[in-house]
Amino acid sequence: MELITNNCSNQIGISGDKSCPQLKEVIHCRNCSVYSSIGRALFQREAPAGYLEEWADLLAPPFPQDAQQTNTSKEAATSVIIFRLEEEWLALPVDIIKEITQILPVHTLPHRSNSILRGIVNIRGELITCMALENLLQLKRSQDKNQDNLSKIKQDSVIYQRMIVIKIQNYRWVFKVDELDRINRFDSKDFENSPTALAKNPNIYTKKIISYKSNKVNYLDTELLFYELLFHTYSKPQSNKNNE
Repeated sequence: MELITNNCSNQIGISGDKSCPQLKEVIHCRNCSVYSSIGRALFQREAPAGYLEEWADLLAPPFPQDAQQTNTSKEAATSVIIFRLEEEWLALPVDIIKEITQILPVHTLPHRSNSILRGIVNIRGELITCMALENLLQLKRSQDKNQDNLSKIKQDSVIYQRMIVIKIQNYRWVFKVDELDRINRFDSKDFENSPTALAKNPNIYTKKIISYKSNKVNYLDTELLFYELLFHTYSKPQSNKNNE
């Protein structure tokens, strides 16, 4: 079939005067081999000089400097939940927090419950091991129950105790906290290396320190916490004199 013209469909084809003798057979120009060959020729033609370079510049602009800084900041930001145990403000990464609930009954385990392993808690039908995190961390018990002295972070005058469920490597634990603040996001620059003393273990469980509302918050080492929780969950029972 002879190629009549480069735009025959607009002249004698379906978009033109429809005088093309092939229309009776193919019904529509898109079914015609001439129409297809024109389309292929359009895409196979050589690009004009500078065409590819121009589009390469348009499609791949240099990444803005401020956008790079924003992206880096987002990647470095860490979301944490801040809470109080005894007189210490602590923080854990949000990604291990699975649930926050009201205080629920703790069922002790015969010959198993002790000062750290309190027992089990039924949370919507799931039995979760309950740990006394304040005893695991060996926190100094608060002698002064004055609310103004204890609550240095929250502006709310009401203190609510809560239970926090955490999940680390498919293991779940629940523990009670004396006060709960909220979820906060901190950049890497907000984490300090100098740990404050956590009772008898000043540097063991604290990974970083966060300055928050004129107070120091201990950001806990979740890896070490995991192994300690695992140890106290499956270790052999201690003597009765250590049990509560």
